[in-house]
Amino acid sequence: MAEMTIGEVARRSGLRPSALRWYEQIGLLAAPARCGGRRRYAASVLGELAAIRVACGAGFTLAEIRALRGGPYASPSTAWRALAPAKLAELRARIAAAQAMARLVRRGLRCRCRTLATCTLLRARPQLSAAPGRAARARPGSRR
Repeated sequence: MAEMTIGEVARRSGLRPSALRWYEQIGLLAAPARCGGRRRYAASVLGELAAIRVACGAGFTLAEIRALRGGPYASPSTAWRALAPAKLAELRARIAAAQAMARLVRRGLRCRCRTLATCTLLRARPQLSAAPGRAARARPGSRR
C-alpha cells in the first residue's frame, strides 16, 4: 500500500488529524516521513493506532500508553503485565464509586420530599463530591 496522507489516516482510523499530530507531539507515534512538507504515513500506522485504541478502551491514559509502547520494558506484553495490576485496582475503585452513585440514585427514586434540603433519605447518606467518580464522606464541621 502506498503512503497515506494525514487526512487518509484520519479517515481510516476514525481520528481527527489534530489527534494524530498530538500523538506525534507526545511521543505516542513516531513522526512520519515528509514529502513536500506534508506527512506521509506508512500503512503500519493503522495497526499502531488500533493498539492505542485498545489500550484507551482498557482505561489506560495516554501517558500510560506511552509507557506501554516505548518504556523501559522488554516488550509490550511485559509492560502490560507491569502496569495492569495498578490499572485493575483503579478500575475496581471506579466501579465501586459508580455502584455507590447508582445506590444514591435509586434512593432518590424512592424520595417523595418537596425539596432536596428536607430529604432525609438522601441527606442521611455520604455526599458525593464534585469530582466525578469519587465518593466523599462529609467530615464533622465540613460545609458540604
